[in-house]
Amino acid sequence: MDKNNLRHLPHKTIERLSQYRRALLLCHANGKTHIFSHEIAKIQHITAVQVRRDIMLIGYTGTLRKGYNVEELIVLIGKILDTEEGLNVAVVGVGNLGRAITNYFRGKRTKLSIVAAFDKNPDKIGKKYSGVECFDIADLKSLIKQKDISIGIITVTPESAAEACKALVEGGIKGILNYTPKPVNVPPHVYLEEYDMITSLEKVAFFVKTH
Repeated sequence: MDKNNLRHLPHKTIERLSQYRRALLLCHANGKTHIFSHEIAKIQHITAVQVRRDIMLIGYTGTLRKGYNVEELIVLIGKILDTEEGLNVAVVGVGNLGRAITNYFRGKRTKLSIVAAFDKNPDKIGKKYSGVECFDIADLKSLIKQKDISIGIITVTPESAAEACKALVEGGIKGILNYTPKPVNVPPHVYLEEYDMITSLEKVAFFVKTH
């Protein structure tokens, strides 16, 4: 698919494609060569119809007898989600969450690399966390350019979220994942994804209450 077609893929489809790839990689590691839509659906807790729609949107079809070729589908999703040269990521805020994300993400994807962490605490600056060096947040803008960083993950305190976001945008970042409960504003050319764990937990609590 060319870039123009990729831009028209629904955001939720992009999310599910990432989830499909994670499931497919596990299946592939276990020696599974083909998989049916209902099997993917069961893993992801969605409908087989939704799986087929998403996979049709990226121009791939399976066979009635064998289903989807696991390896081919992994490769195709990779071509859609990944960039050929890969992208560099920075974590802003090396508290418990920032360290956990850095540690968890290490080695998970070859085309996405956390190459720097930033904090204002002098006790953390110069140290390495899961192999990633922590720099002074005052050097954020210059190091974004120096290390060719495209994506920033904000894990600072809510009070510092706006300041961290502003520095990332001014440094030339192209995408931001905000893990703080404080909403931030970005210009139109920066893609923003905000994840609030409290909201997610309240959503789960609502469904527990009503079922």
